[in-house]
Amino acid sequence: MPTFTPADADVHSVHGSTFSSFVRTDSGSADLCAWKLDVPPGLTGVAHRPSNEEVILVLAGQLIVTLDGESSTLQTGSVALVPAGSTLRVDTGPVGATAWVTTTAGLHATLPDGSSMAPPWAQ
Repeated sequence: MPTFTPADADVHSVHGSTFSSFVRTDSGSADLCAWKLDVPPGLTGVAHRPSNEEVILVLAGQLIVTLDGESSTLQTGSVALVPAGSTLRVDTGPVGATAWVTTTAGLHATLPDGSSMAPPWAQ
């Protein structure tokens, strides 16, 4: 049975947030990717369009999730379903947040300038 500890995470810092990747194809998953997202207080995220659905579960703190221009403040225990192709931005107010994010492998994100990124934690 595959299990992972924090020491097993592949850690990336991008746009002011930290992505600790646990589940991905190079860690044994056939279809899913999952990571812990740590977002500091006062961060304004970068809008992007994910190619695959994502599920965001707030583990601690508070996330402001904006989907296609509509914002919602998620508290600990709240979940957002991000449809593929929607425009997503994740911000924090005076309180930072930790979340668990799950998607299918192969996710690409299209940025506002039209460029695309294939985050290594989602491959």
